[in-house]
Amino acid sequence: MTKVEDYDMPEELYYHQEHMWAKVEGDKVKVGLSDFSQKLAGEISYIEMPEEGGQVNQDKVVGRYETGKWLGKIYAPVSGEVISINEDAEDDPTLINKDPYGEGWIFEMKMSDSAELANLMKGEKAVEWLKGEIAKHAKEKK
Repeated sequence: MTKVEDYDMPEELYYHQEHMWAKVEGDKVKVGLSDFSQKLAGEISYIEMPEEGGQVNQDKVVGRYETGKWLGKIYAPVSGEVISINEDAEDDPTLINKDPYGEGWIFEMKMSDSAELANLMKGEKAVEWLKGEIAKHAKEKK
């Protein structure tokens, strides 16, 4: 587990520029909200999941979440078919805050084109990107 300031960032995951993570296992991809994003959002009170069986396209909005502070969007990190949603997180969205990379996953999909993984970030590239996002957010707060 890499730590970037106060944020966890598992090395084995791919990261999307809209703060989603993707865990790839063959052609299956488990998707969730990054630690940075869930901490920034605050306690998640509601989540609108993508539809099981639905087709999603990379970089497109597939769901939403709400906190006391704002409405956030859930993006598809790659294209494919949604094969399951996390009903536990749908019933208790705070699971995303408590365990964003474990019990708080959002949906699972069957990827249609593994070449799209090249559009995501991993390893040092992802770490550098997150450092930039942290700095950008710190400036916006001032």
